[in-house]
Amino acid sequence: MDFNKNYFEIFQLPVAFDQDPDQLAARYRQLQSSVHPDRFVDASDQEKRLSLQWATQINAAYNVLVSGLDKAIYLLELAGISIEDNPQLDPGFLMDQIELREQLEDISATAAGRLVDPHDDSEALHELDAFKEKIKIELHDLEKDFAVQYGTELRAAEITVYKMQFINKLLLEADKLEEKMLDY
Repeated sequence: MDFNKNYFEIFQLPVAFDQDPDQLAARYRQLQSSVHPDRFVDASDQEKRLSLQWATQINAAYNVLVSGLDKAIYLLELAGISIEDNPQLDPGFLMDQIELREQLEDISATAAGRLVDPHDDSEALHELDAFKEKIKIELHDLEKDFAVQYGTELRAAEITVYKMQFINKLLLEADKLEEKMLDY
C-alpha cells in the first residue's frame, strides 16, 4: 500500500464531495479487514508496524470522508486552498448567525428556568429539536452548494466551507445543550 495516496485513492473513490455512504462504509470494512493487526500476528515486526500504520491511515481517511465539513476542507486542501482562521464573510450571513445564537441562548434560558423541575423540559426540548432540525437543513443546503461549487468555483466553495464551519459549530453547541438538558 502507498502512504502517498490521498484519502479518495485509498478508498478507490472519485475525488468528489458526493459519495455513496453505503459504498464508503463497505469499502472501509473491506480495507480494515485487509490490514487489521490480528491478521499479522505471525508476521515480522515491520509488517505488524505497517499494518498498524495502515489501519490508522484508513481510520483517519474514513473519519474525513464520512464528515461533510471535514471532507469539504480536505477537498479544498487537495485543490491547494488552505482554510483561513478569520475569513471575510457576507455581513448578512454573520447577522443570521448572531440571530441563531440568540435563539439558542433563549432556548438555554428557557431550559435553565425549568431546571428546578427536571421532568418539565418538554417545551425547551421541543424548541431545541426544532432549532436543530432547522440548522441541519441549513447545513445540508450548504453541503449541496459546496458539491456543485467544488467542480466549478473554488472561491465560492471556500466561502461555503467557512459558512459550514459556523453552522457546524452551532449544531455542536445545540447538541451540548441537549446533553445538558437530558443530564447526559
